[in-house]
Amino acid sequence: MPACLLHLMTFVVKVAMPPSTSLVRPFWQQLLRRRLKFLAVVVVILTVLFGGSYLFAPQYLMRAQTAFRVMRAHLKGKSVHAGDTRWSYYEGGHGPTIVLLHGFNSTKQVWLPVAGLLTPNFHLVIPDLPGWGDSSRLPGGNYTIEAQALRLQAFVQALGLKKVLLVGHSMGGAIAGVYAAEHGKHVAKLALLDSAGLKFKENAFSRAARLGKDPFVYGDRAGFWRAMKLIFDKLPHIPGRFVDVLVDGNTRQRGFIARNFRSLQRASEALSLQHHLSQLSIPVLGLWCRDDRIIDPSALDALRHGIIHASAISTTVLSGCGHAPMMEKPEVTARVLTAFALSY
Repeated sequence: MPACLLHLMTFVVKVAMPPSTSLVRPFWQQLLRRRLKFLAVVVVILTVLFGGSYLFAPQYLMRAQTAFRVMRAHLKGKSVHAGDTRWSYYEGGHGPTIVLLHGFNSTKQVWLPVAGLLTPNFHLVIPDLPGWGDSSRLPGGNYTIEAQALRLQAFVQALGLKKVLLVGHSMGGAIAGVYAAEHGKHVAKLALLDSAGLKFKENAFSRAARLGKDPFVYGDRAGFWRAMKLIFDKLPHIPGRFVDVLVDGNTRQRGFIARNFRSLQRASEALSLQHHLSQLSIPVLGLWCRDDRIIDPSALDALRHGIIHASAISTTVLSGCGHAPMMEKPEVTARVLTAFALSY
C-alpha cells in the first residue's frame, strides 16, 4: 500500500474516533480554568499596584482609605468661605444638628469612627478648624481660643445653623465652650470631651509642657509613637509608610504646631474655658477617659464647680481609653452623645 494512502487512512481514523475523555476537559472546567487564570492575573496586577503605591506613594492609599470611611459614614466633603477662612468640612445625616470640633494638631477625620453611628439619627457638621487640616491658614494669623471662637461664629452663620448640639474635643472643647458662652443663641447644648481650658491636677504632661517640651512636634517614627502613647490607651495599628506620611506632614507644619502649643500653655489660654463657665446656661455634658494622660479627669471637678447657671450638667467617665474617646470608644461615645442630645 502506498505510503500516502496509509497516512490518509490514519488521519481519517483519528478524525472519526471520539476525543479521549482523559485529554479533553468538560466545557465548565475549561471556563472555570479561564476565569481562575483571569482572576490570578488581576490579583497580581493589584498586588503590584498597591504594593508600589504603599512603598512609593502611600499618601494616595491614605486618601483612598479616608474617602471610603467618609462614604461609609454617610458624609460628604464640602467647603465654604466664612470670615477669613475657607472651611473644609464633612456634612451628612438627617435629624437634629450636631457640630463636632477636633482638638490640637488634629483634623476632622478623628470623628469618622463615631460619625457613622450618629448619621442615621442626626445631621452632622464636622469642620477642620481654621489653620488645621484642609481649612485655610493665614500666615502669622491669630489662632487663640478666642479668635477661633469668633471664626466659628462666621462658619455657623454661613451654614445657617441654629440651636445645635456643639461637641468639642480637647482644644476643640475649649473653643466650643467659649463659643457657647459668648454666642449661646446658636447652641442648644454643649458636650465637652476631654476638654482643654479647664483647671486640673498637674500631671507628667503638664509639667513637661510647662518646661517647654512639646511632644507633638516630631521628625521620625519614634517621636510619632511617643505622641501616640500620650493620646491612646491602646496604640492603634498604623502601617509604617502611613506613619512616614504623618511624620512628613508634622515636619512641614512644625512652626505652626509649636507656636500654637506655646500659646495654649499661657494662663489665658490654659484657663480660657474656666473663665467662661459661669456664663453657660445651657445643658452641659462632660465626657472623659479615666486614663487621660494629657488632661487629667480632675478637670470634671472644675467643670462641675464652675457651672453655676447651667440648666443641667451630666458627666461620664469611660475606662479603656486615653485622650480620644471618640476614636478608642466610638460606640460608647455615640451612645452617650445620643442620650444627651435627646434628653432635657
